[in-house]
Amino acid sequence: MSEETTRRRATVHDVARAAGVSLATVDRVLNGRPGVRAATAEKVEQAIAELGFARDLNASLMARARDLSVVFFIPDGSNEFMDSLAEAVHRRSPLALADRIHLDLRRVRALDAAALAESLNQLAPRECDCAVIVSSDEPEVLAAIDAAQRRGIAVMTLVSDLPASARRNFIGIDNIAAGRTAASLMGRFLPQGGKVAVVAGSLHLRDHAERLDGFRAALATEFPALEIIGPLEGHDERTETAQIITALLAEHADLGGLYNLGAGNAGLVSALQASGRSGDLRVIAHELTAPTRAGLQSGAIDVVLDQNPDGEIREAIAAARALALDASRTAITDPIEIGIFLRDNLR
Repeated sequence: MSEETTRRRATVHDVARAAGVSLATVDRVLNGRPGVRAATAEKVEQAIAELGFARDLNASLMARARDLSVVFFIPDGSNEFMDSLAEAVHRRSPLALADRIHLDLRRVRALDAAALAESLNQLAPRECDCAVIVSSDEPEVLAAIDAAQRRGIAVMTLVSDLPASARRNFIGIDNIAAGRTAASLMGRFLPQGGKVAVVAGSLHLRDHAERLDGFRAALATEFPALEIIGPLEGHDERTETAQIITALLAEHADLGGLYNLGAGNAGLVSALQASGRSGDLRVIAHELTAPTRAGLQSGAIDVVLDQNPDGEIREAIAAARALALDASRTAITDPIEIGIFLRDNLR
C-alpha cells in the first residue's frame, strides 16, 4: 500500500488494483452477487481490509436511478404502541424523502401471520429495497422473509426478533433484560413476597416470550418468595385484557402485583379502577402511551418500561439505508435503551 493511498480515502479502483481484478469483480463481491470464484473473492476482501475501504453511501444514494424504498409493516388494532410506531414513520417521512428515501407504511391485522406473509410475498425488488416488519414467530412468515431475501429485498425485524429467519437486522430493546428489570422492581416493591399475575399479548411474539423468560429467571434467583400467576394472554386488545384483569382480581383477593408485558393497557387501567383496587397493587407495564401515562398519573400503574418508538424508527431507517446500498455489510445501529418511567419523571 503506497503512502499516497494512506493519505486519501480508498476507492473501488484502489481495491481492484490491489486485488488484481476488474472493477466489475469488485462490484460483485461488494454486493454479494454470484459469479466470483472463492479465491478471487478472498483477494478482494483482503484488499478491502488492507486499504480500509468503506463505501460512500451518500454517493451511492445520489447515483441511484430511483429513490430508496422502505416498506414498514406495522400491526393494526387497539395497540397504542403500534400506533406510536406508525406515527413515527409518518413523522420521519418528510425528512427521509429529502434524503431520497421513500417510506411506505402498511398496517396489517395484528397477529395475522398469513396476511403478513402474503404482503411480503407480493413485494417486488423494483419497488421495495427493504421491508421492516413486526411479527410473531410463525413458519409462513419465516418462509416469506427467506423468499424476499432471495429476491433481493432486505428484511429487518422491529420490536420482536426472528433470528431463525434470513432477516438482516433487528431493531429493538433487549427483551430478556426488560423482563429481568420488571422482576427486579417487583421484588423490591413486594419484599414480603406474595402473588404476582403476569399478562402477555401473545407468547408467539418473541419479545413477549423473552420478557417472560427474563422475569421468571430473575424472580427465581433473587425473589423466590414471589409466586407467578399466569401468564394469561390478552392478545394486546384492551377489552380482552380488561376481562382478564377483572377475573384475576376476583379470583385472587390477595394478589400483590401485576406485570403486563404486552399491550392492552387501557383495559388494564379501566379494570383496576372499576375494581376499586387501583393503587393497592404494584403494577408494571410496557410502553409510554396515553393509557400508561394516565395510569402513572392516577397511581394505577407504578412503573412503565419504554422503548422509544421514534428512536426505533430512526434506527430502522438508518439500517435500511445501509443494507440497501451496501448488501455486503452488516448494518450498525445504536442500541435501543430501556426507559424507566414513574409518575415523578414523566416527559
